[in-house]
Amino acid sequence: MSGAEDQLEIKFRLTDGTDIGPRSYPSSTNVATLKESIVAQWPKDKENPPRTVKDVKLISAGRILDNSRTVGDCRSPLCDVPGGVTTMHVIVQPPALEKEKKAANLPKQNKCACAIL
Repeated sequence: MSGAEDQLEIKFRLTDGTDIGPRSYPSSTNVATLKESIVAQWPKDKENPPRTVKDVKLISAGRILDNSRTVGDCRSPLCDVPGGVTTMHVIVQPPALEKEKKAANLPKQNKCACAIL
């Protein structure tokens, strides 16, 4: 296999329709590395940027990609054209608010009020 065949051209489509890339990645690159690249290349003028890699979800060919998989594992024979650019969609999950976290940690209180006459 030649070096050109081991490379994939990938662009990342953001929810507002703008793109990051395309850039060339080896097929052995894992999804977590792609997410790190997205966080580093995130446009400065966009609102709600991802703070960490955990805030980013990548979707390719209708599947959410697992961090441990490689780009070569995620190839779709129906969508990927040899020599073409693969588009992966980027979803940013907003971090949970501190108040929501604190409320989730509090034990639930029994709010039943019974009156015996």
